[in-house]
Amino acid sequence: MGTRADATPHRFRRGVVIAAILALGWGLAGCTSGSSDSSGVAPGAPDAAYGEGGVAEAGGNDAAATDASTEDRSVIITGEMYMTVQDPIKAADQASGLVEVAGGRIDARRETAPTEYDGGSAYLTLRIPADDLDAVVDRLRELGTVDEYSTTSADVTREVTDLEAQISTLRASTARIESLLAEAEDISDIITLENELDSRQAQLESLEARQRGLDDQVSMSTIALSLTTEPVVIVDDAPQTFLGGLESGWNALTDFLTGALVVTGVLLPWLAAVALVGIVVLVAVRAARSRRARMTAASLPAPEAPREPAPAGEPAAGDGD
Repeated sequence: MGTRADATPHRFRRGVVIAAILALGWGLAGCTSGSSDSSGVAPGAPDAAYGEGGVAEAGGNDAAATDASTEDRSVIITGEMYMTVQDPIKAADQASGLVEVAGGRIDARRETAPTEYDGGSAYLTLRIPADDLDAVVDRLRELGTVDEYSTTSADVTREVTDLEAQISTLRASTARIESLLAEAEDISDIITLENELDSRQAQLESLEARQRGLDDQVSMSTIALSLTTEPVVIVDDAPQTFLGGLESGWNALTDFLTGALVVTGVLLPWLAAVALVGIVVLVAVRAARSRRARMTAASLPAPEAPREPAPAGEPAAGDGD
C-alpha cells in the first residue's frame, strides 16, 4: 500500500506537467490563429466606424484611422536603374560613396573591362535606407543619363504582425516551460520538459531569424544599378573609288616621308657623334702604325756598299799572282 501511495503523487505531478504542456500548445495555436484574424471584426459587434444604428459617423475618424494604418505599414521596395555614363568604374565608385554616406551598403558589385566595342560596365546591388530612397536616387541621376528606372513594393504588414504575435507567444510559453522545468523533480517529467523546451526554442530562433530578415528588407530598399557607356561606332574608312584610293596612297606616302624625316632628325646628332669618334680613332690608329714602322726601320743594320767590278784584263783585288 505504501508503494501505491508514493506512486500517486508522481502520477499526479506527471499529469499536471503534461496538462500544462498541452495548455501551452493550445494557447500558442490560439494566439497564432488569433493574430491572423486580428484585422477582422467580431461577429455581432458593432463596427467602430458606425453608430449604434449602423449609420456612418463623421469622416474625421476614418481619415485618422487611414493615416495611422498607412504609417504602420511595412513595405518592401525593390527596383532597377539603368544608366549611361562616360566612365562606369568611376561612376560606380561615386554611387557607392553616395549610398554609404546615406547609411546604406553595397551588397554586390561586378565590373567589366573596356573593349574595342564599349567602354566597360559596372553592376551594383544597392541597399538604401527606405526613408532616404528618393533623395539618394536623385543624387544618382546626376552621374549620367537615366535610361530606365522602376520600383515595385510589397506590403508585408500582416506577415510582420503575425510574426510578432507568434514570437511573443513562443517567448511566453518558453518562459513557462522553463519555470516548470525548474520545479520538476521526476526524471521523466524533466526529459519531457527539456524536449519541449528545445522544440520551442528552435521555433523561436527560426521565427526571430525571419523577423530580422523582414526588418532588413523593409528598412533597406534594394536597387539594382547598371552602369554602361555608349556603344563604340566603328567607321569603315577603306577607299571605295579610284580617287579615294589615290588620296589614301598619297596620305600614306606623306605620312611615311614625314616619319622618315622625323627619324632622320632624331638619328642625325647620333650619326655625327659616331662619325667624329670614328675619325679620332682612325687618326690614332694611323699614327700608331707610322710610329711602329719607323721604330722597326731604325732597329735594322745598315746595308753594305756594293763593290765596283774590276776593269777587263786586270786581276780583281785580292787575287794571287
